[in-house]
Amino acid sequence: MTWSDVHARIHRQLKQHSLIPRSSQILIAVSGGQDSLCLAQICLDLADRWDWRLTIGHCDHRWRDDSAANARFVAHLAETWGVPYHQRTAEIALTSEADARSWRYRQLVAIAQDIGATHIATGHTASDRAETLLHHLLRGTGTDGLSAIARSRPLTEFQPPESATSLKSAPRLVRPLFEILRHETASFCADRGLPIWEDSTNHDETYTRNRIRHRLLPILHEQFNPKIEAALARTSDAISVDRDCLEAIAAAGLIQASDRSNRDRLHRPTLQTFHLAIQRRIVRHWLEQALGHAPNFAQIAKVIVLIDSPQKTRTDPIVRARLVEVCGHWLELKRLPEA
Repeated sequence: MTWSDVHARIHRQLKQHSLIPRSSQILIAVSGGQDSLCLAQICLDLADRWDWRLTIGHCDHRWRDDSAANARFVAHLAETWGVPYHQRTAEIALTSEADARSWRYRQLVAIAQDIGATHIATGHTASDRAETLLHHLLRGTGTDGLSAIARSRPLTEFQPPESATSLKSAPRLVRPLFEILRHETASFCADRGLPIWEDSTNHDETYTRNRIRHRLLPILHEQFNPKIEAALARTSDAISVDRDCLEAIAAAGLIQASDRSNRDRLHRPTLQTFHLAIQRRIVRHWLEQALGHAPNFAQIAKVIVLIDSPQKTRTDPIVRARLVEVCGHWLELKRLPEA
């Protein structure tokens, strides 16, 4: 093995961020594309240094005619490398990106828990982070959306229902290529002679992300900044640090403003002591706990108005028959009587 700059940077990142502990069991998500092949080869190269046990996982969404051939390609690679291989195939073809992503993570978490893997490694790169920032910026988003790809996080929301009440903990999603650009993974694969499966959907410009990759980024690169991807990735990093700070303040603020005896109430005078940015986060977390899903910006805004509103002022229904009303010093989430 030739020790490359990519090896050195990822090895340094692993130590600096305690990304994957020594002696971990890792499920590597491999699609067959250049990023996932670069990731798999790097993990193989570093496995002895870190005493890792590796498994390759592949998810066949069945949304391309060649998806079965793609799966066989990855299975053959795993066999060539001498690495255990697990595959999940969708019962019905998944056509939406959101559905495919959710299904894929559920399958990866299930595989990880079956084999005892503590970490799931994916091939997201700094280039993916740049594209995600632009994608969310064009749609309109807050700081959370602009820093949506994290270096590492638990995959609790994708656990099977039975795991939530068992002793099985959610595996942790890790992205070792977090600071590596896509052109670097391409060079790495070429240098190592790694075969790459060309996914035809990567060039389908009906997907917004592909238009950003193939149209917008080249313009920004040629006419504004030849290092645009790295610059956008740094911006995402800076926003992520700010977001984490705001989230910590909001978490403490939610505890201060909550009624311990009634989770459906928030203390208005306490909320009034916080900046609007923190108020929004407190209200978002409060509604998410009470409703069981994340509220959108409009729903949060309806509640924020009530912090300084007169007695008995209320929102229209936040969701179904639930609304928020001013009750003295409190905001109360109430259920409308059945019609």
